[in-house]
Amino acid sequence: MTAVRRLSNLLGVDDAPFAREHRGDVAIIGTVCTSGRLDGVLRGKVRRDGADAARRIAAMLLGSPFAEAVQAVVLQGIALAGFNVVDLDALHEAIARPILVVARRPPDLVKIRAALDRLPGGTRKWNLIQRAGAMEPLAGVWVQRKGLGVAEAALLLERGRVHGALPEPLRLAHLIAGAFGRGYSKGRA
Repeated sequence: MTAVRRLSNLLGVDDAPFAREHRGDVAIIGTVCTSGRLDGVLRGKVRRDGADAARRIAAMLLGSPFAEAVQAVVLQGIALAGFNVVDLDALHEAIARPILVVARRPPDLVKIRAALDRLPGGTRKWNLIQRAGAMEPLAGVWVQRKGLGVAEAALLLERGRVHGALPEPLRLAHLIAGAFGRGYSKGRA
């Protein structure tokens, strides 16, 4: 029987809010937590509806003082800054760590496909979503996994939660990104 890794040093990544008409770069925030304790905050950027999310997340992590400590990355959804879809394979290869994509609800794939059909590079982005695999229900949320099994993902969710359904690094990244983009945080993560 394979031992289940206890992944407790996590990087949570979320994007800052932006105006509907905004074009260009959007801030992303990463929070580094160890067993629910905030150890650091990272800031990066990705292109709105672009194709650089995996590269920019990897650079943000690997260029930080937390690069050695982080054991896994958790993302709030597979896309940042609109439809900058994270290439999970490329990110996993670049950082050599497991990735867990977390959402409160399953995605509406029909609406997503229709939106992508109207964007440059939409077919490529749709293929990235398909290659990432279907989201699956796990521990009260929906997930996609890269580099970790179901038991490891469930343990990561269980141990990473402090307040609510999402792992604490995602909750904190969401709050900080909201303040960064809007000047204040609002709502739940």
